[in-house]
Amino acid sequence: MSEIQSDKNQAAPKRSPLKWAIGAVLLIGVAAVLYVIASASFKPAGVVDLKEFKKASLEKLEVPVEPRGQPATVFTDGAGKELTLASFKGQVVVMNLWATWCAPCKKEMPTLAKLQASYATQPLKVLPISVDRDSDLNLVQAEMTANAPLQVYRDPGYKLSFELDPRAQGYPTTVIYDKQGRERARLSGDADWSSPEAHGLVEALLAER
Repeated sequence: MSEIQSDKNQAAPKRSPLKWAIGAVLLIGVAAVLYVIASASFKPAGVVDLKEFKKASLEKLEVPVEPRGQPATVFTDGAGKELTLASFKGQVVVMNLWATWCAPCKKEMPTLAKLQASYATQPLKVLPISVDRDSDLNLVQAEMTANAPLQVYRDPGYKLSFELDPRAQGYPTTVIYDKQGRERARLSGDADWSSPEAHGLVEALLAER
């Protein structure tokens, strides 16, 4: 009888509230570290966040959560040679859909020319693609001559506008692709592409590996 009572009297040692709190904090810390590691593992290697350039003249810049693919749509250069966006892989591409009848398009065109000239020795291609009809080719050529070093590119059937995902909402629409050919940013409407924020965005993409 005395042995049974002795066993009952030997209560298990109680854990103090302080120890429970320390244990909980440690568990939370470990969980947080694991979450950060897991989040980083799902982020594409070498991809920078371009949202910091969404300001001033680029206030309307749209940065997708994940880089988007590019359409395989065929367009032509000034000599009629067929091209696709994949033809410029390895370069940062600033594709600008525009028309000679679009006043905001013509307003921003000189700034696109300045952007191209500023990075003439680097893998940057400003690609102004006109949606003008064939009968207005002379107007397209005149606009490019006035905004050297830009060159003539054409898509009179509006195919690129409709095959972008999502579709272009109007003109001008500027879509920026990285050197791997992924859409990284987009802007509907005109902007100052010679601004410090535009240069910062381009340089961030040029620096990516």
